[in-house]
Amino acid sequence: MTRNDTHRYLVAYDIADDNRRDRLAKCLQRHGDRVQYSVFVVDISPARMVRLEGEIDMIITRAEDSVIYCDLGMAKTVDIDRYRTVGRSRRITGSGAVVI
Repeated sequence: MTRNDTHRYLVAYDIADDNRRDRLAKCLQRHGDRVQYSVFVVDISPARMVRLEGEIDMIITRAEDSVIYCDLGMAKTVDIDRYRTVGRSRRITGSGAVVI
């Protein structure tokens, strides 16, 4: 079930150090879908996003690294048709119910 306040974020990064880059990728993989090597789509509540940004801040070195957060809006209103891929694409989890 999707929370009513869940937003879809695009998170992209440029990390200078291999170790920090690997740690950041693992952190983001716990929260969203990797759509490019350094780009993730994350569906998360604003409060949890603040915590995620704190986790990311503990991993990166601000003088050397860069992370971009783009709020794409409410997850329930951002459908997959808004994405256009050229070449090989990666799966993005929909915002609807997940059946296991």
